[in-house]
Amino acid sequence: MKFFIDTANLDQIAEAEALGVLDGVTTNPSLMAKEGITGRDNIIKHYVDICNIVDGDVSAEVIATDFEGIIKEGEELAALHEQIIVKVPMIKDGVKAIKYLSDKGIKTNCTLVFSPGQALLAAKAGATYVSPFIGRLDDISTDGLSLIADIRQIYDNYGYETEILAASIRHTMHVIDCAKLGADVMTGPLSAITGLLKHPLTDIGLEKFLADYKKGNN
Repeated sequence: MKFFIDTANLDQIAEAEALGVLDGVTTNPSLMAKEGITGRDNIIKHYVDICNIVDGDVSAEVIATDFEGIIKEGEELAALHEQIIVKVPMIKDGVKAIKYLSDKGIKTNCTLVFSPGQALLAAKAGATYVSPFIGRLDDISTDGLSLIADIRQIYDNYGYETEILAASIRHTMHVIDCAKLGADVMTGPLSAITGLLKHPLTDIGLEKFLADYKKGNN
C-alpha cells in the first residue's frame, strides 16, 4: 500500500518524507488556502516546492469544470513537473477530460468519487488513480469502507489498472481497514500515518528495556 499525505503544509510533508514511508502527496484548493497559499502564481510555485521535497506523485487539482478549461489547466499543471498528477473532478466533462489527458500520456486522479459507478467510469476513461472519499461518506452515516470493497471487486473482475486511492482518511483504523480491503493507496493527514507507530505495549516494553539496561550498567 502506498502512503500519500493530504496537505499543503511543507513542514508536514518533509516530516512524512523523513520517516521514509511517503510515496506521494495530494492537495486541493481548500488545503492550499488553509496554508495561506492563494493566487495562481503562488499555487503553481507551491506545487513545484512540494515536488522538490518528495520523490513520488503529487496530485494538483484543476479549478475549471468545463472540458476545454480542464484540458488547458491539466496540460499546464502536467508541464510543471514530471511528478504532477492532474486531479480532475468526477463530472461529465471531467470524465471526458480524463480520457483525453490519458490518451496524451498525462496521468490523472479522478477525485470526489462516492459510488462504484463513478469509479467504474473513471477506470474506463483511463484514470491513473480514483479517489473515493470514505471519511465524507462516514460523515453522512454511510459506510465508506464498503465503497472501497465494491471498487476493488469491480476492478479485479475486469483487470482495470486504475489504482484505488482511499481519500478523506481520518484516522489510523481507516488506514488499516483500507489496507485489509486492498486499497492501493491511502491519503490522509500526518497524524493518520504517525498514529500507526503508537501502541502502549511498545512504550511499556521500551521503558522496561531501558530501565533494565540502566540497572545493569550502574
